This record gives sequence, structure tokens and C-alpha cells, in this order.
Amino acid sequence: MLVLAAIASGCAQDGGSDQVAPAGGQQPLDAPPARALDSYATKLRAAHAARVAAAHRWDLRKVPLAAPPAPARKPRIKTRKGFEVDGHRERKLPPVFTTVPTRDKVVFLTIDDGAEKDRAFLRMMSDLDIPYTAFLSGYLVKDDTRYFRKMQSRGVVLNNHTLHHPNLRGLSYRAQKREICGMQRYMQKRFGKRPALFRPPFGSYDRATLRAAKACGITHVPLWNEEVFADRWEYREADRRLHPGDIVLTHFRGRDQWKGSMADMIRRFLNKVTAQGYAVGRLEDYL
Repeated sequence: MLVLAAIASGCAQDGGSDQVAPAGGQQPLDAPPARALDSYATKLRAAHAARVAAAHRWDLRKVPLAAPPAPARKPRIKTRKGFEVDGHRERKLPPVFTTVPTRDKVVFLTIDDGAEKDRAFLRMMSDLDIPYTAFLSGYLVKDDTRYFRKMQSRGVVLNNHTLHHPNLRGLSYRAQKREICGMQRYMQKRFGKRPALFRPPFGSYDRATLRAAKACGITHVPLWNEEVFADRWEYREADRRLHPGDIVLTHFRGRDQWKGSMADMIRRFLNKVTAQGYAVGRLEDYL
């Protein structure tokens, strides 16, 4: 884009006007939008400079990579093999998946629960312009909904993680529906929208869970392939590696539960992701 801007700018300067001389009998043609390209290039340089400064300010080893544009054609999301329930396909129950099928070298950061309301974390994510998806439990967020509304105003999508964070597997259909639909109503009242995504607490679910989720308006049930803490990573796969499209789990937790803060966790997350050549994508852009 910078090269195009330079070429277009040079063409406009050489011609001395904003029009290209037409061939005989033709109407004048508009020149390449030199000013628009130059303006866009200036914005790109400014955005990169801000990202470099933010990476330095938050003590990252490298500047996080920018994610590619959202795919125009969304990948087909299917339930991961071995994660199905009886009648999954026949009942058209929401897919349960740990990785988004994509060739883009991106991973997706998801954050659960809502216990820790770390203001430094909000500043860090805004400074670095890192997308993430939140899965909230009602009983943990009700004491400070303003914190999550502020998050939402910055483009973060808030999703369903039940009202009270029980282990749903084995509970009755009615009990599970109360937890999931109840959180849908809570999200509508507090944040103005019913989520399309749901994550069962502990990643534990059964057929009744997915039936209830579907009845409550849920379309997707993303789990995770890796989990990051302030002091370590954990992996689902035996190769202990990141893969394109992997969903990464972490939590809203602080020093009282972790060996570090949420900012420490994000630092560990970004240092590894960036070092391996991955950008952080926005999960909703791929669904």
C-alpha cells in the first residue's frame, strides 16, 4: 500500500492535475486516488507507531502481529470428532469445537468467568488493540457490570457462561435451561444483547446442555485447545504447540488466585504467540 501511495502520488505530481489525459474522443478519466492512498498510508504508519510504543510500554518482547482481514467466506464450523452427543447432527445442535478451520496464522483469545475486574488489563488490551471474547457468569459480574460495559464499548463481545457456573453435565434439562436461558435474559437486561456463543463451565456438557443451549438461542459452543495462566501454558494436544485457528482459554483472575496479574498473563500469551508468528484474531469474525 505504501508503494501504491508513492506511485499514485508521483503520477499526480508529474501530471500537474487530478485527471489523466484521455485518448482522442474519450472522456477524461479520474487519476488514481493519490490523496486517499497517501492518507491511508499515513494512518497505517501512525497505527504501527502506536503499537510499537504500546508494546514497549507493556514490556513485550516483540510488537504483536496485526491480524489478517476477516474472511469474506466464513469457514464451516463442525463439532470436533469425539465431542459429539447422541443425535447431535440429527437435532442440529450447536457445534462444539476447539479450533476454527482456517489457514490464517491466527489464534483466538477467550476469557471466562468475570471474578477479577483489572483496570490495567483493560488499558493494556486497548493500548495494544488486541481482540478477545468474554464468557461471563452472572453471579461473578453483577457487582461491577460497568467494568464489562466498558469492555463491550471497546468492541469486546460478551457471551454466556451460565448464571451460577455449575457443572452442567448430569443436571436435568430444566435445570440446565434455567442456567443458560437465565443468563441470556440477564445479558439482554444488563448489556443489551442475547449472546450467540455459550461455553459450559469446566468445558463439561451433555446432550441436555446442547438442547437447552439451542432452545435459548445459542448457535456455537466454543471450547479451547490451550489455556494460558500468568506463569504457564497448558495444552489439549500431545504436540504442545499452537495451530492455526486454535482457541485459547484464560480467566478473569488476579494475584489472589494466580502467580501474577492479568497483565502478566497477557504478556506471557502475546510473547509466545508473536514469537511463533501468530496474530490474535477476533473469534466472531470467523463464525
